[in-house]
Formats: sequence, C-alpha cells, structure tokens
Amino acid sequence: MESKEVEIKNGNYLGKERITVLLRKFSVPSVLSMLVAALYNIVDQIFIGQGVGYLGNSATNVVYPFTVFALALALMAGDGISSLFSLYQGKGDEKEKERCIGNGILLILVFALFVTLLGFFAEEPLLWFFGASANCYQYAKDYFDVILIGMPAYIITSALAGLIRADGSPRYSMFATCLGAVINLILDPIAILYMNLGTFGAGITTIIGQYASLIMTLLYFIHPKTFAFHKSSFRVSWRSIVGILRQGISSFIIQISIVIVISVANKLINIYGTNSIYGVDIPLAVIGIVMKVFGIVIAIGVGIAVGGQPIIGFNYGAKNYQRVKETIFWILGLNLGVGLVATVIFEACPQVIIDLFGKDQGETYNAYAVLCFRIYLSGIALTCFQKAGSIILQSLGKPVQSMILSISRDVVFFVPCLIILAQQSGIEGMLYAALISDVLSSILGLFFLLNEFIQMKKLIRISKKEAVAS
Repeated sequence: MESKEVEIKNGNYLGKERITVLLRKFSVPSVLSMLVAALYNIVDQIFIGQGVGYLGNSATNVVYPFTVFALALALMAGDGISSLFSLYQGKGDEKEKERCIGNGILLILVFALFVTLLGFFAEEPLLWFFGASANCYQYAKDYFDVILIGMPAYIITSALAGLIRADGSPRYSMFATCLGAVINLILDPIAILYMNLGTFGAGITTIIGQYASLIMTLLYFIHPKTFAFHKSSFRVSWRSIVGILRQGISSFIIQISIVIVISVANKLINIYGTNSIYGVDIPLAVIGIVMKVFGIVIAIGVGIAVGGQPIIGFNYGAKNYQRVKETIFWILGLNLGVGLVATVIFEACPQVIIDLFGKDQGETYNAYAVLCFRIYLSGIALTCFQKAGSIILQSLGKPVQSMILSISRDVVFFVPCLIILAQQSGIEGMLYAALISDVLSSILGLFFLLNEFIQMKKLIRISKKEAVAS
C-alpha cells in the first residue's frame, strides 16, 4: 500500500479517488481562478461605467482584445504544459515531465516579452484596428499605456496557474490569482471614483494586482510538490516545445477567437452604427459589456473543464478509460447546467446586470443593451458545451480535433454570419450570429465526443480481454 506522500508524488490518487471528489478539488479552485482572470476586466468596466460613462466602457472594449490575445498565448503555454505534465505523470515518465516544464517556462518568458514589445511599438494601429472611435480613442490610449506595464506579470501568472493546479495545488493557484483581483477590487473605486483618475487609474490598479499575483505565483516554485528543477530541464528541446504548443493550441484558439469576434464586431459597428438610431459608441460600449459577462459564464464552464484535465490526462495515460468517461460526463453535465442557469438570468432580468455598468445612460442605450443580452446570449448553454468539449479533446491528447472544434464557433461559423447579418439587417440583426454558430458548433462537438466514446469503448473491451488472458 502506497503512502499518501508517494501517491501524491506519482499522481496515483487521480486514479483512485472518487471523480466527484477530484472534480471538487480541482475544478472549484480552477473556476475561481478563471473567474478572477475575467473579473480583472469586468471590475474595471463596472467602475469606469460609474465614473466615466459609456465612452469609458467603449475604450475598455477596444483594449480588451489585446488583453485576451495576451491571455491566449499564456494559456497556450500553460495549458499545454499542464496537459503534457498529467499525461507523462500517468505514464510514469519523470524525465519528459520535467523537460516539458523547463521548456514551457522558457516559452512563457518569450511570449511575455513578445506581447509587451508588440504593444509598445504598435499601440496606435492596434487601437484603431480593434475598433476605436474618434470619441473614445484617448480613453483607450490612457488605459492601454498603463496596462501594458503589467502584461509580463499577467502572462506569466496566467500561464503558471495551470502548472500549479496540475502539480496538485489548485488552492494555491486560486489564492495567487485571487490576491491580485482583491487588490484591484479595493483600489479601483478609490482611483476612479474618488481620485478621478478615470481609465488611467483603472490601469494602475490592475497592474498593482497583477504583480502581487506574480510574486505569490513565483514563490510556489521554491518547493513544488511532484517535480524538481534541474539544469537539464531548461535545455531547449524542440520536441517538448512543439508538444506543448500542440497540446495548448485549442486553448489559444478559444481565446484568440474572442479577439477575432470582438474586432470584427467593433469594425461592423463602426460601419453600420452610423446609420442606426444607436450610433457607434453605444453599441461599442454594450457589446463590450455583453462580451465581458459572456466571459464570466464561459470562465465557469472552462474552469470546470480545465479542473478535470489532470484527472482525464492521468487516467487516459494509465489506460483507465472508464474513469475517463465518467469524468467527461460530469464535466459536460455541469457545463450544461451552468449555461442553462445563465440563460434564465439573461432572459429574465438583463436590466439588473446592465445597471451594474452605469445607470441613467438613456433609453436608447438600455434598449440596445437588453436586446443584446436576450439575443446574443440566448445560446450560451450550447457555448459552454462546445468550449468544454474542446478542452476535453485537448486532455485526451487530441489537439487536431480540439483545434477544429475551437475555431468552429467563433471563426468558421460566427464571423461569416456576423458579416452577412450585419449587411442584411444592421447592428440588430448581427446579434443572431451567436445563436446560429452555437447550434452548428455544438453539433460538431457532439460528433467528435461520440467518436471518442466509441474508441474508448473498444479500448475497454481490449483491456478486459488482455486481463482475462493474463
């Protein structure tokens, strides 16, 4: 009988403990960490809406795609590392596990440097590209100038959170991320409402929180649980780097698709908003709010799925397919439940949520905001299913299927629908693109997952025959 310390060291508890207990252990901290990452932006937007107005919210909507791009690179590295980590742990391959960690950390540092330099040298074209209007450009620039300083901390912390969870410390990962969010939440109203620093103040409080989280994250690696750093771990291995990128590509696409959708939507609003009763700045502000709220729900769903990654990865590597199937069913069921609850809230009381981002914005503003919530978010339960399916496929070591499913909703289906409907029905009609793409991508996700279940059923049958024969 293995001691508790040995079981933790080799990850065997992932193959023995009840699935519900493991999901609670890993998914709850993961959900909270993902929520905190989403709340960094939404907290700023709430206080900016209260202190600056909808032009300030328009500005944060313009900057938001850049922060999501940074997060996309961070998660590609972080989720790729944690996914390979769990698979190698299930196989008992300590050498490859530690090599992927060392090379993954090098990759994270490269991404952090790249994003910071990109923002520094290409600020103006990026802001116009992401849909800034003449009215909100200066607000966006003030905000962007400051948060760029915090980008290295944001990327490193977001990427290493997944590795800390996979190492068996999901609570530590959660607390490290939450520390920054709490600091941001405390300082935001002081900087924006009392010191009247506007979007510049929101940026300052954000980076203070990000660097606090980074310090706590780095402290973890003084004494990690199941691995140690060696000089050889940091020797560049293209095999490890490619493996990390392959495993993390779907996480990158999930996030980068948000960048594409927001950028295209902002451009279409600039084109078609001028001829509507809503103008340009109201839809820019509202779409930004809706996307942030959308991100909160998706953070919960993705957090549940990401929390299940170590369980799926370990048991798949250990050929314990029945536990893999049970974990997948729990993840999908919980995601559908989250999506259905969110749908009821968005359809029944959208104005309550809208008012959080600033009251008395006018009847025209409220009319478009309610329309956005009730139409754009009507298929969010299907979105949760599709996003979870993509992460599950990633956990099974199926990066190609995961990547295809990741790009299907937002790139293959959403963007073309958005453009066509905007041309035909203006900025009101384009809101239906979300529901259409949710339905189509969920059908594709169901097809991929059913195929995996069929394959696992065959593998279970083979395993039983081998057990009888031995």
